[in-house]
This record gives sequence, C-alpha cells and structure tokens, in this order.
Amino acid sequence: MVQKISESELVLMKIIWKNGGAALYSFIMEELEKDKNEWKNNTVLTLLSRLVEKKFLKIKKIGRRNEYVAAITEIEYQTMQTHCFLDKVYGGNVKNLVATLLQQDILSEDEWKEIENFWRKENG
Repeated sequence: MVQKISESELVLMKIIWKNGGAALYSFIMEELEKDKNEWKNNTVLTLLSRLVEKKFLKIKKIGRRNEYVAAITEIEYQTMQTHCFLDKVYGGNVKNLVATLLQQDILSEDEWKEIENFWRKENG
C-alpha cells in the first residue's frame, strides 16, 4: 500500500525537491514565508516528522541542525500518484483516461501533437 502525502506535506516536499532534494529547516521556513504561508514552527516540525515516519524524508544531521533529504524524487512521486489515480478512477484503463481528456477538451490539440511527437521520438 502506497503511503499518501497530505496537501500540507506536499507543500514541504515541493520546497525540498525544488532545492535539489535536501533542505535545512531554516530554508524551508524562509520559502514558506516567501509564499506568504504563516504556519507555526511546531506545525512545520510535525509535518516534517510525519514525512520522515512515512519514509518520504530522511534526516541528515549537520552539527546540531537537521537537513531534510527527500527519499523519493518528485518524478517518482508523480508516477506513483498517477498509477494510484489511474487505478482508482479508471480501473487502470489508460485509454479511458485519454478519451476523457480529449472528449472534455482538457487536452488541447497542440498538447495532443506534443504527446504524439514525444511518443514518436521515444519509439522511433
């Protein structure tokens, strides 16, 4: 069973991923302030410790400070979540997902051409 990341935990993971996969607590707090996020210190520490418990983060000691290191890349997380979504909503049927994207005009013609070009390069 794949562990879930809450919306709040994902905010922290994105900060860490954006910083090359590792960040000190002070850096995380600075980034949250830049985004006008006013979470209290205890809230952030709780979210970080949950991510460690769920094995999405590891703690690396640097003197007396903790560096939070991502144990999974952003692409790995996106892939995992895509598979979960596909299984849950479409029973694993990719064709139905793509049909929905096209029928509901979620995927533009340009995006569709981009995907076709990507597919040709990958399988060319």
